Amino acid sequence: MYKAVRARMRALVCAARAARRDVGMVTSEYAVGIVAAVAFAAVLYKVVTSGAVSAELQAIVKQALDARM
Repeated sequence: MYKAVRARMRALVCAARAARRDVGMVTSEYAVGIVAAVAFAAVLYKVVTSGAVSAELQAIVKQALDARM
């Protein structure tokens, strides 16, 4: 029984140490995700506000508002 308890305690200690090692990695993953999302938003904003895309979007909205019901 002593060996079983000792093995269980060793497993719990190893799990706790592994959990502490990953704490910094989670924060860096969030930072990379946020930077990627902001970069994607900036590119999307530039595309949507460009002249050709803006004119097409305005034409689509105008056509939808002028539709007969």
